Amino acid sequence: MTPSAHPAPLDHVVAGSGPGLVLIHGTGADAASNWGPLIDTLRDRYTVVAPNLPGAGATPVDPAPLDQDSLADRIAATARAAGLERFHLVGHSVGAALATAVAARHPDAATSLTLHAGWVRTTPREAFMFDLWTRLLRTDPALLARHLVLTAMSPGLLAALDDDGFAELAAGFTAMLDERVLGQIELDARIDLRDAVRRITAPTIVLASADDRILPPHHQRELAAAIQRADYREVPGGHGLPFEDPARFFSLIAEYVDEHQARTLA
Repeated sequence: MTPSAHPAPLDHVVAGSGPGLVLIHGTGADAASNWGPLIDTLRDRYTVVAPNLPGAGATPVDPAPLDQDSLADRIAATARAAGLERFHLVGHSVGAALATAVAARHPDAATSLTLHAGWVRTTPREAFMFDLWTRLLRTDPALLARHLVLTAMSPGLLAALDDDGFAELAAGFTAMLDERVLGQIELDARIDLRDAVRRITAPTIVLASADDRILPPHHQRELAAAIQRADYREVPGGHGLPFEDPARFFSLIAEYVDEHQARTLA
């Protein structure tokens, strides 16, 4: 599928000045909740653009099923609307899948690629899980929130929580979840990047959380093996690492982006 001729930009956060950096959030989050501390950290040296996917922020729900390629073109259009022709790409979860698609479809725009909790294609196991998410969300968002507390966070974090800690986490997830997210979950169930990964030319790091029970590390190892210039790094934590340990997660991203930005100037 060739890039769309006139894709519509997404609602987005833009901050700072300097080389371009595009941050793509995960399912159920939005630009601010997924990336707020990283935006604050990097805005002194990058122009940071963080799109809100359909159903997040002020981006309306798309009445048609979301398409990974069309959405990737909209992300690239959002970056261009913010004045960026080249940019580092960072994505978490479905944001990693979409960042992969952007880098494959717009290779001249991608300076580097940082992918956390990404995957090459949705298998029946994940399709079954995403269907469960849809059913729980339609029944009671608080039920899906409880399920996500137990699967998105690492066993180490969960072992340290008391009753109030579990209630606080569940309330936080519940606040993020409503039926506007259904289109994102449905996209999760149809991700297929087997063609895209062969076309990635940007230097790439694939980050896996060792205790990820939503998209276990074998998915990230497959992703890294499929991308020609990819490094692989496994770190402690669960799928929700951006929320579980944001300082460590964001320091990994900043280190990689800074390193590759320095190489472009050398």
